[in-house]
Amino acid sequence: MVLARFDHVLPLNLHHTAIAVRDLDATLRSLAGLFGVEPLTREVVAEQGVEEAMVPLGGSYLQVLMPLGSDTAVGRFLERRGEGLHHVAIQVADLDAALAHLVAAGAELVDREARAGGGGHRIAFVHPRALAGTLIELVEVH
Repeated sequence: MVLARFDHVLPLNLHHTAIAVRDLDATLRSLAGLFGVEPLTREVVAEQGVEEAMVPLGGSYLQVLMPLGSDTAVGRFLERRGEGLHHVAIQVADLDAALAHLVAAGAELVDREARAGGGGHRIAFVHPRALAGTLIELVEVH
């Protein structure tokens, strides 16, 4: 069965690329020193178990994630894989429609329903097994 493209949730845009780090302050200092960039926002997202900073890069962001504890998803990621690329986030116009489309397409999801993300956005994750071992976050921006 061939499903229609994401026409009902377009436009699709790269919202951010996320890296997991052990020391948020040190990483932000490195970004400033190496590339002259500063975070636009910095916040604790308790529901996700992270402190995050969003650094603008062109028309997108670099999200720098530091776990609030070793028992969080990002904390476990760091223990298994070390610092580095955590996920790629795609902005969608309608998160509920995007999730319904992915379920119909047979994609394995981490989240079947939206949850709260940084900046008050609605988010959901697609399991890495759905796309080349890459964790994909869907972001609905308000």
